[in-house]
Amino acid sequence: MDPRLPETDLVIFDCDGVLVDSEELSCRCLADAMVQIGIEMSTERALELFLGRSATALLDYCQGVGKPLPKTFLPELAVQVRETFRSQLKPIAGIAAVLGELHLPYCVASSSDLERVKFSLELTGLASSFGPRLYTSQMVKHGKPAPDLFLYAAGAMGAEPGRTLVIEDSVSGVMAAKAADMKVWGFIGGTHYRLADGSALLRQAGADRIFAAMNDFWNEG
Repeated sequence: MDPRLPETDLVIFDCDGVLVDSEELSCRCLADAMVQIGIEMSTERALELFLGRSATALLDYCQGVGKPLPKTFLPELAVQVRETFRSQLKPIAGIAAVLGELHLPYCVASSSDLERVKFSLELTGLASSFGPRLYTSQMVKHGKPAPDLFLYAAGAMGAEPGRTLVIEDSVSGVMAAKAADMKVWGFIGGTHYRLADGSALLRQAGADRIFAAMNDFWNEG
């Protein structure tokens, strides 16, 4: 147990927007790819619709607007995102220090696929901090905002939901953590919140605390 985090046996970190500053980059790639196949989309709208969501949410949206995605769309998008990440992706400032000071078990639970999570963490130098403790929406039936992924991660780590703290940057992620009966802190330090009031969005979704810099992680326990 870490005395700075009372009644907490496990910390679950989302990946995109919490560990790596990827949300704006990936949604820009997504918006560009959707426009190319005739679906009107902007980076800002993509963030609003798909932030913290799995590929299933994207497929459902496109089906709903009468523009089902071609089979090549997701593989080609993954290549474009990887190329963009390789040249532009950076870790969230201060996250390495937080992980180094965290004296209790922690893991990742992400809506991204496992290969993308691994790639992002390796690219930003964070992979060694997590090892195999990576859980993704591919491993459960229902992605965020359903609680399945967080409950799966906590179970795999041997922690009770009520003694688990989740660090999330998306409305769907916060909702998923609350549905899992976990404490959740909303992080709004990613570049995708430059023009949006992330604090209001995440607090309305049920976040127990909001913070905007990893340097402030320990300011409240």
